[in-house]
Amino acid sequence: MKINPLGTSGINPYKKQIDKLAQIEKAAGKRDEVQISTQAKELQQTNQVVTERQKKIDELKQQIQNGTYQIDAKEIAKGLVDFYKK
Repeated sequence: MKINPLGTSGINPYKKQIDKLAQIEKAAGKRDEVQISTQAKELQQTNQVVTERQKKIDELKQQIQNGTYQIDAKEIAKGLVDFYKK
């Protein structure tokens, strides 16, 4: 007496081919992805701030060398008072 194996292989003989195609499509669909951390984003913004600050320092140096730098004593005094009130 011959007994045939049980299972779904007899129902869908093309299942192996379909599975292989699905695996190939999955592999082709993968892409590299880069995620920039929040720390890296903050460093990029910090670099911009440093550049702006250096530009301001260069402008002040130029004004001092030219003798055109004006000091506002009231603003300095106000800043000192505000600082020490905290």
